[in-house]
Amino acid sequence: MTKSIDSPTGRLLAGLAVTLAAVGVFSFYALRQIRGLEDLQTRTVDRNRKDSLQLLRIENDLNGLGIAMRDMLYGDDPYPLAAWRKQFESKREDLEDALRLESQLAPGALESRRQHYLADSLNQFWTSAGRMFEVAAKGQEAAARDIIRTSLEAQQAALTGIVARLLVQNNEAEQEAASRIQGIYLGVARNVYLFLAAVLLAIFGTSLYLIHSNRRLFQHMEVVSEHRNDLARKLIAVQEEMLHSLSRELHDEFGQVLTAIGAMLRRAEKRLPADSPFCVDLREVREVAQVTLEKTRNLSQLMHPSILDDGGLEKAIDWYLPVFEKQTGITVRYEKKGSGPEIKDRVAIHVYRVLQEALNNLARHSGSPLAIVRLDFPPGRLRLEVEDRGKGIPESRNGGSRRGIGMTAMRERAELLEGTFQVSRADEGGTLVRMDVPLTETYEQ
Repeated sequence: MTKSIDSPTGRLLAGLAVTLAAVGVFSFYALRQIRGLEDLQTRTVDRNRKDSLQLLRIENDLNGLGIAMRDMLYGDDPYPLAAWRKQFESKREDLEDALRLESQLAPGALESRRQHYLADSLNQFWTSAGRMFEVAAKGQEAAARDIIRTSLEAQQAALTGIVARLLVQNNEAEQEAASRIQGIYLGVARNVYLFLAAVLLAIFGTSLYLIHSNRRLFQHMEVVSEHRNDLARKLIAVQEEMLHSLSRELHDEFGQVLTAIGAMLRRAEKRLPADSPFCVDLREVREVAQVTLEKTRNLSQLMHPSILDDGGLEKAIDWYLPVFEKQTGITVRYEKKGSGPEIKDRVAIHVYRVLQEALNNLARHSGSPLAIVRLDFPPGRLRLEVEDRGKGIPESRNGGSRRGIGMTAMRERAELLEGTFQVSRADEGGTLVRMDVPLTETYEQ
């Protein structure tokens, strides 16, 4: 008993489900990491960069004030100190706007007390500057310059230091964010490599499993095919033995009985007077026995022609084609090319049965008034073709040719002889049946 093979479909579907689930989990993880990276870049890196630009703007304004105070102290300009008020007010407006924007963009890591300290220091600077301009407006230039030396320059230097520290702090925060971003990139890259390795291992394992399953399946199919071929050989052998036995029984037993009956009727007819009414009855009975004898012999020859065993395949074909033409009324054109050895035994019977089945199918289905039979002997081979001018190969609903038991039997006989069998549409319409088998020394015996 042939062992059944379990289908790998269930395991493959389970593996596919696990793989899809893994892909989904990894995709969710990767998207989450990417969103965190985007948030980190937006929240820290971009805000730090914009905040640093405002700090640079503040530092630039403070440096501008420092240069103005140096010119006020040591410059050769004949202008009074009160003339610098307008420039100081312009710088103050720009500094206040930059400080407002910077307070909005300052990263969360920056302490709020530093913001208040910077704002308080600026307020003190502007208070001192206002007092300096009030003194200068009273014409006390020397006192006003003393305020610049003792108070404003120190406050301006302190403010510049505060801004410098804030820039350093921003730079450190940006470096830390860059380090975290790099860590995220490395983590995602590592996980991608791990995921790809897992997927490759899964594909490798699935491929090995498929190869193993296919190998088992093909081995099972090979065993089933061998069993089918053995069964086909045995069925065909049994069929031929049965037909041969029936043919011999019809020819030997029934044929002899009918011959004896005809002889006895002939002797009885001779013993009766010529004018006896029984002579007519005996003559009719003898004619019926003779017709039955001829039909029995024809049936015996159709089952297994004795000429196939005695004269070989070619003589059997020469005998069968006129019989087929007479029985069906279909004109048969026989074309023989080349000459081969005397073919008997199993090659002869298989080729003869294919010819017989092909012509029977032609008579039943094609509606052709003409049958063309070709027998060719290429070197070391035998080729048989049966062609008609009928309706052609009928198509089934699914688009394929409908094949009955006879067609399957013809194909099996060709495979038993290690040959090929093909049914196709003829060039001039109709159907072409072709059988091509090798002629080895064993077959030719």
